[in-house]
Amino acid sequence: MMRVRTDLGDDVGVELHGPDGAPAVLFVQGAGLDRADNPVPSETARLLAARGFRAAVPDRLGRGDSPASGPVERERELVAIAAVAAALGGPVVLVGHSSGCALAMLAAGRIPELAGLVLWEAPLGQFAEGAPRWWDGVHRAIDEGDLEGAIVRYMVGMPPEWIEVLRASPQFPALVHSWIPDGTALAEVEARSPGAFLADLPAPVLAVVGTETFPGMPEAAAALAAAAGNGTAEEMPGAWHEWEPAAMADRLARLLAETAR
Repeated sequence: MMRVRTDLGDDVGVELHGPDGAPAVLFVQGAGLDRADNPVPSETARLLAARGFRAAVPDRLGRGDSPASGPVERERELVAIAAVAAALGGPVVLVGHSSGCALAMLAAGRIPELAGLVLWEAPLGQFAEGAPRWWDGVHRAIDEGDLEGAIVRYMVGMPPEWIEVLRASPQFPALVHSWIPDGTALAEVEARSPGAFLADLPAPVLAVVGTETFPGMPEAAAALAAAAGNGTAEEMPGAWHEWEPAAMADRLARLLAETAR
């Protein structure tokens, strides 16, 4: 475990795997619980370490080993991502998961040694009224103190059992405070268009979906790849918004090796 102190005074807990100084992967998880409740990135990180690479799985601010009370604004999360990347001390591939893709897109320009940007099932273009209006409704519920209502609004279109999993957490419903960066970032990316963040990015951009996924996700991945200056869209083994760790570790290892060359 590594602890990183940001310039804004936040303390980030980071699960680390692999040798110091090796090319690294930094996972940016989306809205949800802490990293212990989603073992997929951690398992992927262990597989990458076995291939000689470094991998970091931070807890998002306000979750697990990255405590933060009250609402977490987007800038704090972006500063935290950049601080962890800097602490890794070498080339870094950012891997965004779900809404974490939008945060990774916004953070990419803050990482001088960015070696790649991998976006797993970014939920862009998935809201009937558009992400800015969707987020306005969610944020209004948070401001009014209706945290449970905010979570229900945030999870619109998602399987209802996902909400029941969240209800079982002792963090419910205050955990929605750590989702503010996600919603803000999704709304900003849609409002400005993905190309505003990807078109001038020199690092390769890989937009990925699972072999079993939600309607609209393949189209979103294709749009992200087209918006990037150096983008591709791929399908990978995975189901219902989670990748297969072995398949992702193999793909990330290839990307790290390619960028090293």
